[in-house]
Amino acid sequence: MAQVPSKREGQSVIVIEKNGKTTVISGWRAWLAAAGVFVLVTAVLWVIAFVLLGVAITVGTILLIVVPVIVGVGIVASLFQASRTR
Repeated sequence: MAQVPSKREGQSVIVIEKNGKTTVISGWRAWLAAAGVFVLVTAVLWVIAFVLLGVAITVGTILLIVVPVIVGVGIVASLFQASRTR
């Protein structure tokens, strides 16, 4: 049997089933909903990326300051300890 094309073929359709109730969103509303979800997901990913970048920069800065200080304290401590053993 040949299938009769429906009016909705080629259109965007979103079907939501909640508590046994089915809601169909089609046409420009479906496109608008999809665009809204896309914008929301993109914004969330950008926020996550900026937070991770901020954490990486903060950890890097702390390491650039703390590691040389620890090395310097270790060198000074070894100098003082060497003078005690003489």
